[in-house]
Amino acid sequence: MAFTCCCLRKSQKNLSSVEEDTTLDLGQLKKFSWQELKVATDNFSNENILSRDGFGPFCKVYKGVLEDGSLVAIKRLKSERTPGREAQFQKVMETIAMAKHQNLLKLFGFCITPTERLLVYPFMANGSAASQLRDQRPSQPSLDWPIRKQIALGSAKGLSYLHEHCKPRIVHCDVKAANVFLDEDFQAYVGDFALCKLINFNKTQIICTVDGTIGHIAPEYLSNGRCSEKIDVYGYGIMLLELITGQKAFDLSRLSKDDDNVMLLDWVKRFVKENKLEMLVDPNLGNNYVEAEMEQLMQIALLCTQGSPENRPKMSEVVRMVEGVGLAERWENWQKMEISDQQMVPILNATCAQIFDSTHNLQAAELSGPR
Repeated sequence: MAFTCCCLRKSQKNLSSVEEDTTLDLGQLKKFSWQELKVATDNFSNENILSRDGFGPFCKVYKGVLEDGSLVAIKRLKSERTPGREAQFQKVMETIAMAKHQNLLKLFGFCITPTERLLVYPFMANGSAASQLRDQRPSQPSLDWPIRKQIALGSAKGLSYLHEHCKPRIVHCDVKAANVFLDEDFQAYVGDFALCKLINFNKTQIICTVDGTIGHIAPEYLSNGRCSEKIDVYGYGIMLLELITGQKAFDLSRLSKDDDNVMLLDWVKRFVKENKLEMLVDPNLGNNYVEAEMEQLMQIALLCTQGSPENRPKMSEVVRMVEGVGLAERWENWQKMEISDQQMVPILNATCAQIFDSTHNLQAAELSGPR
């Protein structure tokens, strides 16, 4: 019995004696201790897991209750700390801490250990747009059309702020419905900046390691690591398609439905080409949507997901288009453009040119690159 108790005390001591970086200071961000966050999550109990990220078991988000009773979401990233990545991570967190916008998810604080990074955010009562679209119980109502439009506008405003009002500019690099969070009033907040990159104003792009979620990654980023604000524009376009269709950006289950388009963008283009837009609308909406508004969001999505980044609009232009300003002119001008054979040609009416697969302009070697 004495041996058992001794081992138990030793085990408990090891569990709570995680080495932390006590010297790190990230400006306005609060530095949490490992013990604080362990207590807040009931020792990172599985019952408190809110989501598992696309990075598998190495990234989980937990619901936590701080000592003062505040509800928080704690993102637990397990990774080895290398000098280059650590310097980039710290710079990004410092920049995010200074970013203030009503459609950006505020970062409260952090905890750093040799093998983990823990980021603390406010708890979002309605989870993410993705969870509302696809993880609701049958008895729970789906997102209605006005809320989907509200999410489209709010997330566009948040991204526009990152691109045009932050110094250095912030590229999110993983824009998707799962990274747009919803409060109790379904107001949208762009969050999860774990993969974002910083770009100085005197540069148009940087070349970097490709990170992101399959189905959301812009072709130029996937093929050669060219990172600019336009990869967020592409990701935003895919997110609009998620809002319209309710579907995932990459879904192998479509193969079981006699459909070879596992990519949402290609699946959408198939019905656009056949002029069957009604087939694209999330069945959970029924007929409770405004057809003209759906077509407008579809046009914006296709403008944002053009193969050439130079032809995609800026996020500030997207904001205006979602608000109903300038879309008709931009769409008309785009339809008149002379488009090369190597470029995608999405359309919304039968008089336009042929639609190509979204991977049409990538070579086999590029398609087998990192995802």
